[in-house]
Formats: sequence, C-alpha cells, structure tokens
Amino acid sequence: MYKLKNYMEELVAKKSEDLLKLMNTCKCEKCRLDIMALALNELPAKYVVTDKGELFTKVRELEQQFEVDVEMAIIKAAVFVGKNPKHDVSD
Repeated sequence: MYKLKNYMEELVAKKSEDLLKLMNTCKCEKCRLDIMALALNELPAKYVVTDKGELFTKVRELEQQFEVDVEMAIIKAAVFVGKNPKHDVSD
C-alpha cells in the first residue's frame, strides 16, 4: 500500500528535538509545534510515495547546505516563538 508523506516533517521533528535540547526556549508541546510549523513553512516540502523516493530524499539530506537550511529554519523559528509564545501562562 502506498502512502503520501512529507519527509520534511519527519526531518524537522527529529532535528528540532535535538536542537531544542541545546536552546534556552520553552519546550512545551504548543511551542514545539509552533516552532516546527514555522520552520516547515520556510522549507520546501519533500513529498515521497515510494521507498526509492524516500531514499533519494535521505541522500539529499546528507548534503551540507540542506542540513544547514533545515537547522537555520528551526533556530529562527525557535527564537521567534521564544519571543512570541502563544501558550497560556499556565501551560
């Protein structure tokens, strides 16, 4: 069975988890999701259907500029969300 997925979502989720551990920003679920959403809006979608498509995208992930672009989008989003959190004070 085929399934359409945006591989960039998986990558941003994994990389944001790693990067946010190193940053002094709110790590509540709302802020994490806001950071991921902002980062994904800055990055091109990478839709894959087949295993071959996913493999091609993973190979591209190894390119240094691709990795830098993803990390910079996450960092910029984390800084923005840190300055403009949308969660309730009680969260």
